[in-house]
Amino acid sequence: MDQIRIDDLRFFAHHGVFDFETEQGQNFVLSVVMETDTRRAGKTDALEDSTSYADAVEFLVSFLTEHTFKLLEAAAEQAAQALLLRYPLIRAVELELRKPEAPIKLDFESVGVRIRRGWHTAYIALGSNLGDKQSYIQSALDGMAENKLIRVKKTSTLITTAPYGGVEQDEFLNGVCQIETLYTPEELLDFLHLLEQAAHRERKVHWGPRTLDLDILLYDNIIMSTDRLTIPHIDIQHRDFVLAPMAEIAPYVEHPVLHKPMLQLWKELEGTWS
Repeated sequence: MDQIRIDDLRFFAHHGVFDFETEQGQNFVLSVVMETDTRRAGKTDALEDSTSYADAVEFLVSFLTEHTFKLLEAAAEQAAQALLLRYPLIRAVELELRKPEAPIKLDFESVGVRIRRGWHTAYIALGSNLGDKQSYIQSALDGMAENKLIRVKKTSTLITTAPYGGVEQDEFLNGVCQIETLYTPEELLDFLHLLEQAAHRERKVHWGPRTLDLDILLYDNIIMSTDRLTIPHIDIQHRDFVLAPMAEIAPYVEHPVLHKPMLQLWKELEGTWS
């Protein structure tokens, strides 16, 4: 990815744990690397096709001087998020914030933190088999769209499918949406659980009926497994209600473990791949 850089930007602000730091203020040094595609701007030579580094500098300085944080970690985190939300062409940002006058009784040049934050692509399975199924799914899509840390990019056609897992119950309405998000996988999971709770989801029977079921299928090319979350979602290759919508909106997205595109996995499941 191409980069726009800001190196060693100096400004005066009021961040720190101690009262005298927030009251008196001190000097800070900021360096930023913004990852973006500069190809179009490079060919058109038009400012509207680029992210103005001058505007980005003014925005960051204004943000970091108008807000006060105890921790450099918080200042860097919030500044990076604000930058990513303001400039849609920036895909990721590496931000380093340093304090050359930190209250340390040793000889040092500066202390600081460096973080990298950016937009991630995730695919979310949507399902419901209780009540007004379509309304529950639409409420989840609306909830994601209303969250500034999520951009809903594509939504598949909703399909009616038989229940999965051997529990006798009503048919499901299923689909998949593609999102971009600033959330980590765990943070995204927590937010999806909030949407399920808002739809009065009850977890009484494993694979049982539910008003709303939201699962993270893929998150970038991450492979992970914890007590709470496994990515890619378990058993994608055997679930037609996942593969059919994925084949519609992301046919050539590859399963990071099986190394096969979604369209191939779906056709293999249907017995039509040769």
